[in-house]
Amino acid sequence: MTPLETLDYAGVAVFAATGALAASRKQLDMIGFGFLAAVTGIGGGTFRDLILGDTPVFWVINPAYAVVCVAVAVLVYFTAHLVESRYRLLIWLDAAGLAAFSVMGAAKGLALTGSPVVAIVTGMMTATLGGILRDLLSGEPSVLMRPEIYVSAALLGAGVFVVASLFGAPLLLGSVLGVISAFGLRGCAIRYGWAFSPYRSRAGRPPEDVM
Repeated sequence: MTPLETLDYAGVAVFAATGALAASRKQLDMIGFGFLAAVTGIGGGTFRDLILGDTPVFWVINPAYAVVCVAVAVLVYFTAHLVESRYRLLIWLDAAGLAAFSVMGAAKGLALTGSPVVAIVTGMMTATLGGILRDLLSGEPSVLMRPEIYVSAALLGAGVFVVASLFGAPLLLGSVLGVISAFGLRGCAIRYGWAFSPYRSRAGRPPEDVM
């Protein structure tokens, strides 16, 4: 397999594992494990392909991606009880999946459109939408509602990959740089609580000033 294909399978497997771990925390049955694993593993990529008009979407063309999700779900179903802190593992696996998918999504966007802006956006969407869907469906605290950096890490990974590609860097080098950048920023956000300053509400202006 090419480096990007390897990265794609790895990202699907890691994200599928986070979906299955979320199912374990909710004590779902094996069907629930498989459903959350699949939604998380292939959800972001499905949305990316639909936006890019690349249909049928990737897992319809190659069902091996869906098989990977199911296999990971079964594995986690029988081993999740061995993990002392499943939520902490979920968060770190999510960071790894985010890093892989930020690069994979950017690479596909760049290949199909040639636009750096589109590539960065598709990288961000691919990396984050699966985790968002997982949290919504499982009732976990949404990654978007936590204070630490999340989407920005995906944007950084996609941006680093795109810039490296535009400067003629080899595919493997650009991919490695993008993954390290995204995972490093997200990891520091988890470990040290890095976050941007939140919005602070202010008193509204008197009605007479508005008129």
